[in-house]
Amino acid sequence: MIRFDHVTVTYPGADRPALRDVDLRVDEGELCLVVGHTGSGKSTLLNAVNGLVPHFTGGSLAGRVTVAGRSTADQPPREFAELVGVVGQDPVAGFVTDTVEEELAYGMEQLALDPAVMRARVEETLDLLGLADLRDRGLHELSGGQQQRVAIGAALTAHPRVLVLDEPTSALDPTSAEDVLATVTRLVHDLGITVVLAEHRLERVIPYADRLVLLAGDGTARHGDPATLLAGSAVAPPIVHLGRLAGWAPPPLSVRDARRRAPELRRRLPTVPPTPHRTAHPATRDDTGAAGVVLAAAGVVVRHGPVVAVRAATLDLRAGQVVALMGRNGSGKSSLLWALQGAGRRAGGTVRTGGRDPGKIAAAESRRLVGLVPQTAADLLYLDSVGAELDQADRDGAVPGSARRLLDDIAPGIADADHPRDLSAGQQLALVLAVQLAVTPRVVLLDEPTRGLDYGAKAALVRTLDGLAGQGHAVVVATHDVEFATAAADRVVVMAGGDIVTDGPATSVLTASPTFAPQIAKVLAPLPYLTVAQVAAALPAAPGGPVGAAPADAPAGRP
Repeated sequence: MIRFDHVTVTYPGADRPALRDVDLRVDEGELCLVVGHTGSGKSTLLNAVNGLVPHFTGGSLAGRVTVAGRSTADQPPREFAELVGVVGQDPVAGFVTDTVEEELAYGMEQLALDPAVMRARVEETLDLLGLADLRDRGLHELSGGQQQRVAIGAALTAHPRVLVLDEPTSALDPTSAEDVLATVTRLVHDLGITVVLAEHRLERVIPYADRLVLLAGDGTARHGDPATLLAGSAVAPPIVHLGRLAGWAPPPLSVRDARRRAPELRRRLPTVPPTPHRTAHPATRDDTGAAGVVLAAAGVVVRHGPVVAVRAATLDLRAGQVVALMGRNGSGKSSLLWALQGAGRRAGGTVRTGGRDPGKIAAAESRRLVGLVPQTAADLLYLDSVGAELDQADRDGAVPGSARRLLDDIAPGIADADHPRDLSAGQQLALVLAVQLAVTPRVVLLDEPTRGLDYGAKAALVRTLDGLAGQGHAVVVATHDVEFATAAADRVVVMAGGDIVTDGPATSVLTASPTFAPQIAKVLAPLPYLTVAQVAAALPAAPGGPVGAAPADAPAGRP
């Protein structure tokens, strides 16, 4: 169905090709998963499938890309609209109408299909994706998972034979992600659609993949059986690292498979992990002398028109503590963060930090008290080069060179001369994180900071947040990334319907919930292990000694 014949893609001014001599075949009805480090060329490969590379992006393409025998070199991308459907990293950015039904019909209108055909296809798609009850709903009223399904539906109404998805679950809570992936697998199994999908959260997607394409970062690619390729890859989900540690070959790709192999491992592990999943930092005192509390919020209410987004939330943030703020899409996490920072609307309640209310002082002053990196982090990039953004951070009060050091740690290889808008979504996020975290207020709030980041970049971000906590900062991370929360957080706060429903130590909250439990907790339950590092630390003391060596590239989680 899809053929890359020795394809090399080079962008103007680049010192090396984004793709180098890629030779790949994807058969009809396969789900092909594309993985690699941030900036390794995943989006370039996806966009080459329908000719957006190089017709829209620029650059040069050597070799040949064909889809169902048609060459992308011979026709512009619009001629592939009925053959290849594309859903980008941000589906909302692609919406052009107001309601679900209108969005599903829009693409067919551009193809000048007969109205009767359009009506029939809209009904088919509504039923196929479980959207019938939402047909008249406004797109802005939908949850993240519902918006993702609408975006997929809008691509499907043209009846494409290939569907290209760029990080379809990166902004979704675990339940919504499962719904979207169930939809995608149904398209593959029932309709024979070929799906090419890029995703960093492999723990969510890898059990469904028929073929894996692994981009090495130098433009080259390997492809084949997922278990075979992941056995030696640094880019791998936690259960693969656990499989290496336990000596399981081939490594498990699903929690179910790992649990079937785990009884012997569970018998050899101590009942209680000998080390915590991460090291807590000692609390300090704030300006008023309160032990550890640097921000106190009481009875915070946020309304968006008639909708109550946050209901009387009370929350204390402590110095030296990293808090993971979790909950399904639309539960009120972002609204609460903006209210704590002071820039967001607040219909009731109080917020105090350093003896002041950040919502009642000048914006520049509130940013010095409480910093916030929003979900749309790229909106904070406004200069014409990476170097200029980093220099601005130095002028804003960062230790000279610290922003560059943070960027190199999170996403190495980004040059000062690169334009921020030419970076991948993950690289843009890494740049914003480096700029914002280099100028560190006492309270740091991050909204979905791991979208587009690979495992190595997430581990670097964990180290950065841990360093901030060690300096006495209070850190809150709103995230759907369970594995990241496990590695980064001392405490987990869960929201639902605008209320804070759970607030407690990360270990107890994450192991108590099947929705938010990390892979290692699911595999080794009822033992309270959360990370591969904890298992590695426990095995030398277990009867019979270790069953393998702890992998150097295991996901972050410090004993």
